[in-house]
Amino acid sequence: MSKNTLGDNDYRTFCQFLEQQCGIVLGDSKMYLVKSRLSPLMTRFEVESLTELVNRTLKPTERQLRAAVIDAMTTNETLWFRDTYPYELLVDKLLPELDKGRPLKIWSAASSSGQEPYSIAMSIDEYKRKPGVNSRSMFSVIGTDISNTMLEICKNAEYDSLALSRGLSPERKSRFFEDTAHGMMRVKEEIKRIVTFRHLNLLDSYQLLGKFDIIFCRNVLIYFSPEIKSQIINKFAAQLNPEGYLILGASESMSGLSDKFNMIRCNPGIVYQKK
Repeated sequence: MSKNTLGDNDYRTFCQFLEQQCGIVLGDSKMYLVKSRLSPLMTRFEVESLTELVNRTLKPTERQLRAAVIDAMTTNETLWFRDTYPYELLVDKLLPELDKGRPLKIWSAASSSGQEPYSIAMSIDEYKRKPGVNSRSMFSVIGTDISNTMLEICKNAEYDSLALSRGLSPERKSRFFEDTAHGMMRVKEEIKRIVTFRHLNLLDSYQLLGKFDIIFCRNVLIYFSPEIKSQIINKFAAQLNPEGYLILGASESMSGLSDKFNMIRCNPGIVYQKK
């Protein structure tokens, strides 16, 4: 057997570990994904085979390796203002409705490398600049992720030209970013100060985060089993203020998972409002 290959039993054991640790369900056809994500760790952790890497990962004492494996398996593609319409809804419907002069909190529940929470903060800035808007509310955004590597990127808020080319208009790039001395571009301080980041596994409790008016959890639930999806959505409901909103990914549905929300069809898109 190749050193970059897992046997069926080792693969199933790893899938069980990943689901227990962070809820992700791989299924029988994702061996290629495990191989591509974990093979680079073999050199870093000085192991001879993927089988050895997985066996070490199963040991609770291997904390650094476990964290690196979870980082590798949970790092997902992201881009600025993904799908466009959630941010249009935020500016045109949700913020005007909720902006009543009190603190207004938004949670990006899987912040990845920061594009979503910073896109939310930029949308807040654009909302406040709209003609006729005289907002007295204090806005804050919290981004959470299971990956400490991603959270460090979020906090640094520096992006290369490739990352900036994905979903970001030249106007927003000019308005919300500044050059650095080393060729990257950094999110401007006026946007950064709106957003804070912290580590969170969506399988854990959310109570210490406090209550929110809007929760973004987009393109994340597709990786979980129906049971885990239901648990997460119901925990979101508990963290939302009365009549708060949950925004899921374009391909995600709440059907059969929770009775704590009303679905609201918008044009385009769908949002879910807490009952």
